[in-house]
Amino acid sequence: MSIEKIVEQALQDGYLTPSMEAEVGRICNTASELSIEEYMALDRLMGALLTGEVVVLPRKQFINVMEELVLSEAIARVAEIEATSDQTLDVGDIAAYALNRLPPLYATTEEGAQFQRSKAKQELQDLISKQVNEAIDQNINRQPINPTAFGSSPDVGAQLSNLLKSIATDYEQ
Repeated sequence: MSIEKIVEQALQDGYLTPSMEAEVGRICNTASELSIEEYMALDRLMGALLTGEVVVLPRKQFINVMEELVLSEAIARVAEIEATSDQTLDVGDIAAYALNRLPPLYATTEEGAQFQRSKAKQELQDLISKQVNEAIDQNINRQPINPTAFGSSPDVGAQLSNLLKSIATDYEQ
């Protein structure tokens, strides 16, 4: 989106979102030179911000404390397994699998995050460990995809044709 369109949208809505602000910043930082129209639009936006005609919406910062707890558990368990075997595990896959089976614990302040961490360690640590272990089992036991399962041709049409020929052996061509 162009600076002019962003400013037009902000003037129409009466607010500038964090993503609109970021886009204006990105354009200004990457452009070697702004056009007269872009400068005029930025001037209109600045005036509207100063008069209160347009307000900047605050960025809401939050974190899901469960992500850091699961990631810590997954990294520790994967390190143990990889140190004692020839297995190579994908920590990202393991964490995502476990997180999809656990409740989120969002916080917007450091105090809130500390509260959520304490609560999770007291009430959910066993569940976190169980889900990470299940995720590791799934990761270890998954079958690798065999790219030659339908023949050696990368062409989907040829693969489908080979599959149909093997099923319908009496079909006339």
